[in-house]
Amino acid sequence: MDTLCVEEISLTGLMLDLMKVVPSLADQEGAALHLLDWLGCALAGAATSTGRAMAVAAGATECPFSGSRSSIPEHAFALGSFGSLLEMDDVHRAAILHPGPVVWPAVIACTSSENTARAPEAALRGYEAMIRLGTSVGAGHYAKFHNSSTCGGLGSTVAACWMLELSEEETQWAMAHALSTSGGLWECRNEPGATKHLHVAEAARRGVQAALAARAGIAGPKRILEGALGFFAGLAPDGTPANLLKEEPWMLHQTSFKPWPACRHTHPTIDATLALRDMKLGRPEHIVIETYADAVLFCDNPDPVDTGAAKFSLQHVVAVAMADGPPKLDAFETAAIRRADLAAIREICHVIENKEMTAAYPAHFGAKVRVTTSDTETVVDVRDAWGDTENPMSPAAVIEKFEMLAAWAGIKSDPLRAAALDTQNGAYLLRGLLDMLPAPLNREV
Repeated sequence: MDTLCVEEISLTGLMLDLMKVVPSLADQEGAALHLLDWLGCALAGAATSTGRAMAVAAGATECPFSGSRSSIPEHAFALGSFGSLLEMDDVHRAAILHPGPVVWPAVIACTSSENTARAPEAALRGYEAMIRLGTSVGAGHYAKFHNSSTCGGLGSTVAACWMLELSEEETQWAMAHALSTSGGLWECRNEPGATKHLHVAEAARRGVQAALAARAGIAGPKRILEGALGFFAGLAPDGTPANLLKEEPWMLHQTSFKPWPACRHTHPTIDATLALRDMKLGRPEHIVIETYADAVLFCDNPDPVDTGAAKFSLQHVVAVAMADGPPKLDAFETAAIRRADLAAIREICHVIENKEMTAAYPAHFGAKVRVTTSDTETVVDVRDAWGDTENPMSPAAVIEKFEMLAAWAGIKSDPLRAAALDTQNGAYLLRGLLDMLPAPLNREV
């Protein structure tokens, strides 16, 4: 681990770095677009069978988005239950985490008619804190811990503190509380279940709870980052603490949108396969997928048995993209997984690590797909997935994605879209609209 002076990595230095920059209107509009993106993911996520179970766990009765309104932290948990379920939530590559479904639930849960204009700034600061911590923890941390969980609590805390207008000292205490209670073990990816998504909901709740505890006067350890028994010593001994302070705001602008309903590690492979499909090649006899090591580790799955596994299968996304074109939500449902034509394509796929792409990761998510037919061999090389800063989705494409997700959930989108894009009053308007939503359509996923 890098050795730094206490002053360089203290909570005081981090907090002042996060709070001193004033976002521009363009920054706030960028935040609003990410709010809209989270909203679409959450609306559709609530329509899934897991989403309905999450709503019950959060204490929801009629409206899945209200949950237990007896406390702000539980409301954040309820809102945080849905945004990651379809694997379409925004992602920061270098930090390897998903800030939207953690930060926005905290912001919305803390919103009132008096503080709603603070929401875009709160989100920008929450994204900044969560992403900076994610870039600092190191590969050893990510090998065992879910960064969206361990680092997410800091992001939701900073956002909640800004919304609740906590003092500098209270904000430091709250940040310490969240860091001290970090968790999120990756064993959940090795076994069936939805614990990974509970990580996200809990990270949203943890930050709000930490802020309220600090506001009540509960002090926290200010050396929680660099102390002998602190965050880096305990959870990220091979980390790079200097990354907490070296970036310039706002890292929300480096956060990628996800166009396809599958793990982000599969997206460059999808993009390459779609390009190959457009070439109208003959019947494929053999397909080789080259990509970076983490994509192989997470997504080399030739025989997915359920929706969750299909979203983490390089072979399945190639089959879908080759046979049907751009993957839709129903491409990961049971009926699609069992299709004979898709199974046949999965069987001829071979996944290997590309060392050059591993070296470029996580700054670049790349894949190379090679298709062999009876008389040709064709290769497409994608170094950055659609939605990354080098290959961005336009605002219109992000809005189109939102409209698709809302329609899939059976939700009227116009008032929700208008509220999300309103940088002054949108958060409070959106909170009220979410409270009035009926139960979404009952989807299989």
